[in-house]
Amino acid sequence: MILVTGGAGYIGAHVAVELMNRGDAVLILDNLCNSSRTTVQRIAKVVGREPGFIHADVRNRRALDNVFKEYPIEAVVHCAGLKAVGESVREPLRYFETNVSGSVTLCQAMADAGVFKLVFSSSATVYGDCAQMPIAETCPTGQPTNPYGQSKLMAEHVMRSMAASDGRWSVGLLRYFNPIGAHFSGQLGETPTQTPNNLLPYLLQVANRERDVLRIFGSDYPTPDGTGIRDYVHVMDLAEGHLRAMEFLREQTGVHIWNLGTGRGYSVLEVVSAFERVTGVTVPLAFEPRRPGDIARCWADPGKAAGQLGWTARHGLERMLQDAWRWQCLNFPRIEPREVVLRSIEQG
Repeated sequence: MILVTGGAGYIGAHVAVELMNRGDAVLILDNLCNSSRTTVQRIAKVVGREPGFIHADVRNRRALDNVFKEYPIEAVVHCAGLKAVGESVREPLRYFETNVSGSVTLCQAMADAGVFKLVFSSSATVYGDCAQMPIAETCPTGQPTNPYGQSKLMAEHVMRSMAASDGRWSVGLLRYFNPIGAHFSGQLGETPTQTPNNLLPYLLQVANRERDVLRIFGSDYPTPDGTGIRDYVHVMDLAEGHLRAMEFLREQTGVHIWNLGTGRGYSVLEVVSAFERVTGVTVPLAFEPRRPGDIARCWADPGKAAGQLGWTARHGLERMLQDAWRWQCLNFPRIEPREVVLRSIEQG
């Protein structure tokens, strides 16, 4: 059985689905601070059977000890954490407590239970404002530009140190770039419970007439159109990366690091233009000053994951946007005609 912390969240739910489709027994642990119990039911609808579910916080050592005592956990995929750059600048202590202390508590509970296989949801923000593009795993870390990235890097340091002191550990550090998209069924996707902090969920809400305008933070970056460039990766490709990492760790000990990205960057305006082309929906824009902690450009060199894991991102930007819009249309309908929009997506 595999424990997926944060398994009712955006990334964790897609990982859980792919693990279950492979035949693994999955137990989800989630405090539901930015997710819903309904997601577990949706996972069951997609897969045909329900995963186990524990409503608990990853920082709760007693709850974790009970989980490892009661269930035959063989490995952990650690997706629980806070993930918004802007929010981390406003609430740094909350990010350090959740992302760092939560990871320490989890690893302590795992070690005491004799479970030493761990896949960790890290982030490309650990590279900071890297001068080298594309970013390879050999690029230096240590200067993240925001508390979110700092908290992920601190958690990585914890895991590297524990593995260095105990050779039983097999740890995969997956440095995500920018996950977007949704499950192909339209049953699972990103559902922010508060104001979205990332581009695509905000864009979807504007396109869905839930918000008046897409606020673009920064139009004066040193990029071709002045807006930030990011490497967007389909969440289903990302989920597949976790499975490949888990397979690798079955045979290897130590700490292993992989970038999960496509190797190509798109600017904010390029994403908006592609979305309008895919959906036929016009997105009103408003330009605002840069946000603290943001950087101009960031995209991956995914060659190591291709070589060691046999993993490459298969879905392009338009497919990511189509799947995300399908999710929005099916689950949060506000504008018409929905049938035309969805039919155009299916045919596209």
